[in-house]
Amino acid sequence: MTSATQQRLISADDHIDLTQDQVKKFLAARHHDSYDAAVAKVEAEMRGRNNVAVNRMWREQNDLPEGEGVKFGSNNRHPAAGRPGHTDPVQRLADMDADGVEASSSYCEVSAFRYLYLVEDGAAEATRAFNTALAEFASADPKRLLVSYQIPIHDIDLAVAEVRWAAANGCKSLQLPVFPNELGLPDYWHERYDPLWTAVADADLPVCLHIGLKLSLEDIARRDPTPQRAIFTSMVPMATAEALGMWILTGLLERHPHLKVVFVEPGIGWVTWWLGFVDDMAARQGYEFPTLRQAPSDYFRRNVHLTFIDEPDVVRQARDCLGIHNVMWSSDYPHPVSSWPRSRPTVERIFEGVSEDERDLVCFANAARVWNL
Repeated sequence: MTSATQQRLISADDHIDLTQDQVKKFLAARHHDSYDAAVAKVEAEMRGRNNVAVNRMWREQNDLPEGEGVKFGSNNRHPAAGRPGHTDPVQRLADMDADGVEASSSYCEVSAFRYLYLVEDGAAEATRAFNTALAEFASADPKRLLVSYQIPIHDIDLAVAEVRWAAANGCKSLQLPVFPNELGLPDYWHERYDPLWTAVADADLPVCLHIGLKLSLEDIARRDPTPQRAIFTSMVPMATAEALGMWILTGLLERHPHLKVVFVEPGIGWVTWWLGFVDDMAARQGYEFPTLRQAPSDYFRRNVHLTFIDEPDVVRQARDCLGIHNVMWSSDYPHPVSSWPRSRPTVERIFEGVSEDERDLVCFANAARVWNL
């Protein structure tokens, strides 16, 4: 059995933070005012929604003063809170070394696809500047720091061009919004996205969909009486069922069989139930899925991957239902649930009694394959 000190680890989900000044360093000065206006517009819209409860939740959890907005990745009660590795790539590499993590697939705290398309006469330039800033972070060690370039989806020609540029410039991972309808756009099964999926498949890059604050859940956040909004928080990953359905049950993966799709941080257990449920629906005569030629779980095992952090019985569920090649471990640095700085003991506990081959797949080899390492 491989020991905790011997097991090679790739974290399939960590986080970095960028400032707007870091992005604007790569953006021509003539676009700065439009860029700032786009950022301010989206921030104002978020404040104007039911986000009062969500902001209050994060202030309470992170000991932030009144008036300070949502700041993900910060929790003063957690050992990773405030680590310089959140913003400094050299310090990130040091923290990875201390945690025994060989490589990290990292996502930016800023959801830039919510505002980049709003930059007047400069959306393409702003998108390129944002992704160049991400590339600068990774340049400290591109083989270990795998950042997901963000691809806005309002302009498909722009999105295709950015995917091709990313692939030509060493990008290993693409991040897209989970719910395009929240941006006023059709869901991903719509034919408007077909050129984008073709470009992504040609580049052999994974489409990564990281869970976030789904806007339709804000009413629950407002009504949740628990001190740290546990009802709301537990529902956020399970909202991924909507996105899973849009990808699997609509024929999208039938039309684009070579896509690699990663749902980041949804957990594992509930997806086991969901796949059994939709497989049962597809097998019954009362339900019709005219665009599917296989069982929903077949598309899942061929195209879809999930990440988890610290969850029991992962390997049995992967082996029996999800697919042992479809599940990837993550440390979620530096968020409150992160295993840092005890990822190796955490992995040892989770995988106690698991075969060396299966453990290596979930902790290392699956991620190495997905991100073409």
